[in-house]
Amino acid sequence: MSGKPKKKRRALASINVLPVDDAALPVNEIQAPGWGIFVVLAATALIYARAIYNGFTDMDDDSYILKNPFLKHLNFHEIKAIFTSFYASNYHPLTTVSFLLDHRFFGVNPTPYHIENVILHLINTWLVYLLALRLSTRNLIALIVATLFALHPMHVESVAWVSERKDLLYALFYISSLIFYLKYTSSALHKKDYMFTLVLFIAALLSKLAAVTLPLMLVAIDVYRGRGINAKSLMEKIPFFILSIVFGVLNLFAQKAGGPVLFLFSSYGVIKGIFLFTSGLAAYFYFLVAPFPLTAIHYFPTITNGVLPYFYYASLPALLVIGWLAARRSAYRKEILFGVAFFLISMSVMLQVVSVGNAYMAERYSYVGYIGLFYIIAQFFVALYVRHKVAALSTLGLLIVMYSGLTEARIGVWKNTETLFTDVINKNPGITDLNYVYMLRGDFRANNGDVEGALADHTKAIEMNPSFKFEDKAYLDRAHDYDLKGDIKSAVSDYTNSLNLNPENAVALNARGWDNFQMKDLNAAFEDFNAAIARKPDLAEAYNNRGWLYFKVGNINSAFNDFSKAITLMPDFVRPYFNRAQIRENAGDWSGVVADYDSVQKRSPDNPYIYYKLGVAYLNLNQSDSACMKLKMADMLGNRDAGELIRRFCQ
Repeated sequence: MSGKPKKKRRALASINVLPVDDAALPVNEIQAPGWGIFVVLAATALIYARAIYNGFTDMDDDSYILKNPFLKHLNFHEIKAIFTSFYASNYHPLTTVSFLLDHRFFGVNPTPYHIENVILHLINTWLVYLLALRLSTRNLIALIVATLFALHPMHVESVAWVSERKDLLYALFYISSLIFYLKYTSSALHKKDYMFTLVLFIAALLSKLAAVTLPLMLVAIDVYRGRGINAKSLMEKIPFFILSIVFGVLNLFAQKAGGPVLFLFSSYGVIKGIFLFTSGLAAYFYFLVAPFPLTAIHYFPTITNGVLPYFYYASLPALLVIGWLAARRSAYRKEILFGVAFFLISMSVMLQVVSVGNAYMAERYSYVGYIGLFYIIAQFFVALYVRHKVAALSTLGLLIVMYSGLTEARIGVWKNTETLFTDVINKNPGITDLNYVYMLRGDFRANNGDVEGALADHTKAIEMNPSFKFEDKAYLDRAHDYDLKGDIKSAVSDYTNSLNLNPENAVALNARGWDNFQMKDLNAAFEDFNAAIARKPDLAEAYNNRGWLYFKVGNINSAFNDFSKAITLMPDFVRPYFNRAQIRENAGDWSGVVADYDSVQKRSPDNPYIYYKLGVAYLNLNQSDSACMKLKMADMLGNRDAGELIRRFCQ
């Protein structure tokens, strides 16, 4: 034999990993090339490069990043608040800190966020390779496991969805903790390795509470590697179990803070609950082999005449068959049982017995759990390679090509809110709970100029399933669509519908007030603006709108006060500066005019009209140099009136 394989064996021997029985797995001499993992990493980076060009979506990215109140300032108090608060029914402070750093350095540019997610996935692929190598002592098995982990389409959700940074971070620390535990049990039980295991576990818990399963995983590893369960091995895991209990309680508080949760058996009954549970579990085995059709939301089924669709009932016997196959005697029984245990342990807290959403399973939950099933698949491929090399390589190659193609296509689905929710709608025909999806897709379309598409989506959201949770928002959104179309009468009608469902909505009151003003119903406009301010005293837009109404009816003092209040509440709000400047101009307060238009110009630096108005104000203050500078800037930017004043006053 060549020197290279010998070096591999010496390296593995130095790890002191307990060998698998050669009779059970006769592949001692099979080696994968050492550079194989780097090829996998390069291919993964190439495929996931598409994700870098994706944007944010309105599925949690808006709340976790764009509107997250904890991302305002990078300082001790902000970080302390992150670690001592729940947000969006979750507790994952390390993940939020990572978003805080991104927000501090990159703002809301989605590209760096996606780049970091891809990098984390590449690191996790490398860690999975190391974990499988320590478990099996065979780098071919490790390479297969890492390849499947890197390229499986079920993992796209965790990588291409920015908000799922928590999956990537928790996996990084979780897998690293397992690697150090294997090092700890393979050596002389060095305390340093034990402490690394514990610290990394804490980091995983602070990234995502799903990490609470790690103590059971350590027990499973002990059994698999022949260490067994005894007083010493259990004692050393007590700190891990204590941490799991503490963070498990934290998870319950976080979920309760986010609102009511759905208990599967109490909501659907015991019989249906059992089959919904088993179907969710069975779905992960199905998508492992045939990952299509994938969708961001796997909805609970529509129940017709009290009966679930037939395949939900088929899930229980399917799982029993899988269990029988895993438990039957074979050369790989030990590996199969360990792989299934790895999967079930890591998935145990994510199976939807208790749910805060409307999905019975989620693709992202497989990110760590599938490592166990990939470990089983790798054993079979290596065994097949011994007997039928061509068949093993061609089958594995075909599988990898299929996974790669599906993954690349799936990444494109996460491009933006419209592509994502269009896919959800297309993949869930017959589901009556798509109101929210239609509503969010409509919002995206409205914000991107597709008013007709937005109007159609918001109408669908209202009509599909009346009285859904966000019906008032759907009416409000459709009213905005009508405003964009210039159909003010229909807009007022929908604002009223929204307010009938949620009378305290100050935004709807303010918007309806403005439309009433445009329809010359000034009394109704005043009532709406006053009501909006009463419900939300810090709503700057309502003060500005009421101020304009006061201005139009000749109540100049009240108008001035309302514009000033709007500026105080929202210093970057341009419109009230402009409006107040007109009052000051009429009163001959040219210094005040300059101050207000200066504020507008700083926030809107390319507006030629503002430069023109500043030039006029400076002329009235007899400051010709400043006036001419502003007028020339206005002329350069295209203001037609500036030229005449330049000829008269700037020669």
